[in-house]
Amino acid sequence: MAKIDPSKAQSRSGTRYPPPFDRPCRQRSWTCLGDAAGLTQFGVNLVTLAPGAWSSQRHWHSAEDEFVYMLSGELVLVTDAGRTHMQAGDSAGFPAGAPDGHHLLNESAGPAQFLVVGGRNEADCVRYSDIDMHLPAFAEGEAPYFTRKDGTRY
Repeated sequence: MAKIDPSKAQSRSGTRYPPPFDRPCRQRSWTCLGDAAGLTQFGVNLVTLAPGAWSSQRHWHSAEDEFVYMLSGELVLVTDAGRTHMQAGDSAGFPAGAPDGHHLLNESAGPAQFLVVGGRNEADCVRYSDIDMHLPAFAEGEAPYFTRKDGTRY
């Protein structure tokens, strides 16, 4: 594979979360570096959080490991253990199946960037620690959808 040019990789922004859970994540954007490389076993995204933005709602994965590496700016990592300041060179990992809800918050005055690396396991379910939301596993070709914890769709 040739060197990846991030300016030519697909970029996205916002969130697919249903209201009102989408609000704090609207000012995030990411570049799909893993897709640009043709990776199928894991994803790699270059994520930018504007001031005030969240990376996600606090969550954990049933069947996918997740790893973040800070590139620039300052963020706050929130886990079940509390709040941890993150800056360039810091990293954190979250093993599959460990019910430690986590997310990153940009409480600074400037943008922040990090790499996130995670699995691509269709059997993965995402649990949200603080809100009534769940992302169940989905069949190949099926569009993902969010449910309440009782299973009713948003």
